[in-house]
Amino acid sequence: MPGSQKNDLRDGEIIKLLREIEGSPTVTQRELSSRLDISLGKVNYIIKALINKGFVKANSFKKSNNKQAYFYILTPHGLEEKTRVTYRFLKEKMNEYDRLKEEIEQLKKEIQK
Repeated sequence: MPGSQKNDLRDGEIIKLLREIEGSPTVTQRELSSRLDISLGKVNYIIKALINKGFVKANSFKKSNNKQAYFYILTPHGLEEKTRVTYRFLKEKMNEYDRLKEEIEQLKKEIQK
């Protein structure tokens, strides 16, 4: 999501959810919750936020016995956002990796003393 994560949405959760939706549009929120180890309420919150921002569309199955059955589609805008979030998340993880690498080197030096 653009800007800071004011609404408690973390890039890692958004990326995972967008990947799952892209790979399996008929996945249920309960399945997403289980697969991603995120609470059902948080999955619902994230999906609603993505729908409100125009990144995901939810369509109901017309011939489904379960009237709450939906399939999720990433919009073109959603695909662009997935790329942006992935880039931002990768950059963050690379910085974290560099910090950890420096810390490990410092610890190694301390042990050698």
